[in-house]
Amino acid sequence: MYNEILWFVFALVNFILILTIYRIFGKSGLFVWIGFYTVIANLQVVKTVELFGLTATLGNIMYGTTFLITDILNEKYGKEEAKKGVWLGFFTLLSMIVIMQFVLAFDPHEVDFAQGSLETIFGLLPRIALGSLLAFLISQYSDVIIYSKIKARFPKDNQLWIRNNGSTMISQLLDTLIFTSVAFLGAYPFDIWIEIFITTYFIKWLVALIDTPFIYIARSFHKNA
Repeated sequence: MYNEILWFVFALVNFILILTIYRIFGKSGLFVWIGFYTVIANLQVVKTVELFGLTATLGNIMYGTTFLITDILNEKYGKEEAKKGVWLGFFTLLSMIVIMQFVLAFDPHEVDFAQGSLETIFGLLPRIALGSLLAFLISQYSDVIIYSKIKARFPKDNQLWIRNNGSTMISQLLDTLIFTSVAFLGAYPFDIWIEIFITTYFIKWLVALIDTPFIYIARSFHKNA
C-alpha cells in the first residue's frame, strides 16, 4: 500500500501547488504551470510503478492536472483563454522534444557521464513522441469544447462538478485512446494493449475525480486573481 498512499499524497500536493500558484500569480501562474507540467510529466512517464495491482507510469498525475487548469481557465476566463493554454502546452512539449534531440546529437566528451542517462530519458521513439503530441493537442482542445457545451447545458454554480468531471473524463478517454493507439498498437499483442489502455485510463479517471474539490476552491478566488 506504500505506493498507493504516496500516490494520493502526491496528487494532493500537485493540486495544492496549482491553487497556490494561482492564488499568488493569478491567471499567469496557470499558464506557467502548463508549460512546467509538459516538461515534468514527460520526464516522469519513463518511470514505471505498480499501483492498485496495476502497472502504471508516474506521469499520469501531472498530466491530469492540465485538465483541471484548462477547466479553471474555461470556467473563469472563457473558452479562448483555455485554448491559449492548450496551445502553450503543445508548443512547450514540441520545443522540448526538438531541443533535446539536438542536445543528444552532440558528441559527448570522454569524461562525460550524462549522455547515457539523457538518451534513456529524452531519446523518444518516434511513435511515442507523435502519440504524446497528438493526444495532448486533440484531447485538450476537446476538453475545452466539451466543457463549454456542458456549461451551456448545466450553467449553475452547484453544477460545476458535472462540467468539470464530464469534460475531463471524456477528454481523458480520448487522450488515452489516441496515445496508446499511436504509441503501442501493433507493438504489443492486442490483449496487452487493452490492458495498457484500461490501466492508463483508470489512473487518469482517479485523478479527475480527486481534482473536483480543487476547482471549487479555485472558483472562489477573485476573477482577477
